[in-house]
Amino acid sequence: MSDQKSFYITTTLPYVNADPHIGFAMEIIRADVIARWKKLLGFEVFFNTGTDEHGQKIYEKAGEAGIDTQKYVDGSVESFKNLIPLLGISPDVHFIRTTDEHHIKSAQEFWKKCEANGDIYKKNYTIKYCVGCELEKTDSEIENGHCIVHPHLELEVREEENYFFKFSKYQKPLLDLYKANPNFVVPDFRFNEIKSFVERGLEDFSISRLKSKMSWGVPVPGDPEHVMYVWFDALENYISTLGWPEDEANFNKFWTNGSPTQYAGKDNLRQQSAMWQAMLMSAGLPTSHQIVINGFIQGANGQKMSKSLGNVISPTEVVERYGAEALRYFVCRELSTFEDSDFTWERFNEAYNAGLANGLGNLTSRILTMSEKHLDAPVVQHQMLDINGELEKFEIAKAMNLIWDKIGELDKKIQETEPFKLVKTDTEKAKEIISELVSGLLGVTRALAPFMPETAERIQKLIKENKKPTEPLFLRKDSSTSSL
Repeated sequence: MSDQKSFYITTTLPYVNADPHIGFAMEIIRADVIARWKKLLGFEVFFNTGTDEHGQKIYEKAGEAGIDTQKYVDGSVESFKNLIPLLGISPDVHFIRTTDEHHIKSAQEFWKKCEANGDIYKKNYTIKYCVGCELEKTDSEIENGHCIVHPHLELEVREEENYFFKFSKYQKPLLDLYKANPNFVVPDFRFNEIKSFVERGLEDFSISRLKSKMSWGVPVPGDPEHVMYVWFDALENYISTLGWPEDEANFNKFWTNGSPTQYAGKDNLRQQSAMWQAMLMSAGLPTSHQIVINGFIQGANGQKMSKSLGNVISPTEVVERYGAEALRYFVCRELSTFEDSDFTWERFNEAYNAGLANGLGNLTSRILTMSEKHLDAPVVQHQMLDINGELEKFEIAKAMNLIWDKIGELDKKIQETEPFKLVKTDTEKAKEIISELVSGLLGVTRALAPFMPETAERIQKLIKENKKPTEPLFLRKDSSTSSL
């Protein structure tokens, strides 16, 4: 039996009612960085992503298009699957759809366990409901009669008989969980938000919809008149993807013993770190290990991205203009790890030229040109660059900055020592300096591998062959590229 350490990481599952946006591209890239880093440390990694395909928003979109809902999601899911090769995501990532037959059966089994624990009951209720969030909204979450997350949507007043989950029962267990795990939510200010939310008291939430009003959902076990509320069904994907409940060995390996870690946007804080944890407790299953919360990507000056404003950024368009490695660089280094960040084409172009074309690309060319010309054999030793401490805390931008600090040091060393001149008067000393530069560059690529795997591999191959690049790693872009 293998004693290899295991690790589990997942993104949230985006809805398929719209094309993939730059915010989810950021999330899956960052999760991929952590997955790749863990593999390099010797872990067996289960990396999960996929699509959330139930709920009212999708049902309405299919209706607007005049097609069957299943056909609608089948057609929409491909654009999300295509993100995997497009963004250079690990090819062994697991992709789950919430319309998968196994997921549906798994979600129903999960429901039964919560019901058997006395945590599911039926009642009539009236709520203010945001279709955008697929959530009930309390007064503190409403401004000027609108949801603060989706101010452009009208709140719906709903009155019907639904099944409810006894969320209120889990206030103390959740607070105990948070107390016992001081790094349960990263960053700490998001952790403080959810602790305050739970401390104020929890209200039971609806977990079903009448099939006669909204038929697109997982059927409730034993009650054909109801389908599961989309969040109850979707959250369970994190374990159904492991084969739960049938594949007990896989579940124990990656969930029970794999430090299950979940990436999510700040609009998912409540669902991931409170609702889902309470549901797991109810089903008698281990809770997550850690929840990592990203900020939002916005337009210029913090402006919300929207189609009406014409500032929505497609990850496909970014890759077409600059390449996947450039996008990975930008979301990992140039965007705030946990706060909201602005994205404009001008900013991207400036970062690309400074960090990649004039930075890493130029440095690689200078060092390997000297190496090819003056060294007799490839350099195999690399200078260690330790970024593990930053990645342990999911501080991806800080880890990237350490790498670029090293790039700056190597560039400074070339300027100060000028080995390309020194070789004419002190050949051995010049070769020693060039070897040290190559060793430093190799260390950079080792650290860079989780972030920009294709670039790291390309540079390592050149070092191994002791060859300079025949063309620039990153072609400099003029300002017109950012306004195409």
